[in-house]
Amino acid sequence: MRASQRARGEDVALVDALLSADERRRSSGVRFDELRAEQKALGKLIPKASGDEKAELLKKAGQLAADVKAADAERDAADTETQELALQLSNLVHPEVPVGGEEDFVTLETHGTIRDFGAEGFDPKDHLELGTILGAIDVERGAKVSGSRFYFLTGIGALLELALVNAAIAQATAAGFTPMLTPALVRPQSMAGTGFLGQAAQDVYHLDKDDLYLVGTSEVALAAYHMDEIIDADRLPLRYAGFSPCFRREAGSHGKDTRGIFRVHQFDKVEMFSYVDPADSQAEHQRLLEWEKQWLTSLELPFRVIDVASADLGSSAARKFDCEAWIPTQGKYRELTSTSDCTEYQSRRLSIRVRDGKQVKPLATLNGTLCAVPRTIVAILENHQQADGSVRVPEVLRPYLGGREILEPVAK
Repeated sequence: MRASQRARGEDVALVDALLSADERRRSSGVRFDELRAEQKALGKLIPKASGDEKAELLKKAGQLAADVKAADAERDAADTETQELALQLSNLVHPEVPVGGEEDFVTLETHGTIRDFGAEGFDPKDHLELGTILGAIDVERGAKVSGSRFYFLTGIGALLELALVNAAIAQATAAGFTPMLTPALVRPQSMAGTGFLGQAAQDVYHLDKDDLYLVGTSEVALAAYHMDEIIDADRLPLRYAGFSPCFRREAGSHGKDTRGIFRVHQFDKVEMFSYVDPADSQAEHQRLLEWEKQWLTSLELPFRVIDVASADLGSSAARKFDCEAWIPTQGKYRELTSTSDCTEYQSRRLSIRVRDGKQVKPLATLNGTLCAVPRTIVAILENHQQADGSVRVPEVLRPYLGGREILEPVAK
């Protein structure tokens, strides 16, 4: 665990503080049990005693009662401290994860062909210019109504979102996922249990009056769906595909991706979520990645898969793979989907267990983006644009767009 904290660039001393608190918890528990046993034994002697002996025993009983109360308080305090410190620890990093920061990822594979717009005889427009030409994106009125990093999807833009969501849910359902429409507001224990009130807390919207949090992903609601439950082993794997709005403060992103809809405060997303036996979590992680690759391939997007480095994992992930699509006007790959193996980290915090025969144990949870709508729209518009500002529709989306093959510029 110390090595894991070090690889993440997080506080190693937290491990020793937790061990110390746990030692106090256990020793104070032993002390409490010993005093309670002594108290019970004394309680049996008092009725049989008389005179000075009884007075002495009663005096001792009074002192024992005070000692028991103090030991109980000490045990509770040590237990609370242990739990609070344990909640601050991030998940144990998988040994194959590359060590380092955001730029220390390892590229695992590359898919598709990057278009040479120069050879085609025109310079690519960015998604905002295309969205304006198509009557699909309005960021100016989004900013007027709600502030920066908000937007309207209008006309064909709104229809394109609905097409993406329906196509993504269709793929997930065909793969055996149960479609879910999830709450966007959750209680603190749901947010904390999934690991979003640690290092990610600054990016979360909190409603003080109601003590509720706006989710940054339906992963939170899907993870907490089975909170405090014991699931029979023969029901695993459980797979859910959640659709919800997502809200992110984007704290610390000042000046990054300020143009268009790539980095926004509110967006819709289809999220895959799996509950599996811990022994199957690595295999399930690969399955989630394959479903993400299937989705991006069906959208005919050039993309690469990266093994995310240790300091960029997020607290709940033991390992994370990102699929990054090529964005022509940026000249680089940008994250479109992400899948994380959270092993038993979330299930322990949320008290979700599996019953296998007589054994009851924590299970493993995993999540994977299938379609984060705005970024997917960015990638589609830029990669499938044509010289006149129209955009070719990938075949997988055409049935959900009334058979449209081309998104045409709107008349001025």
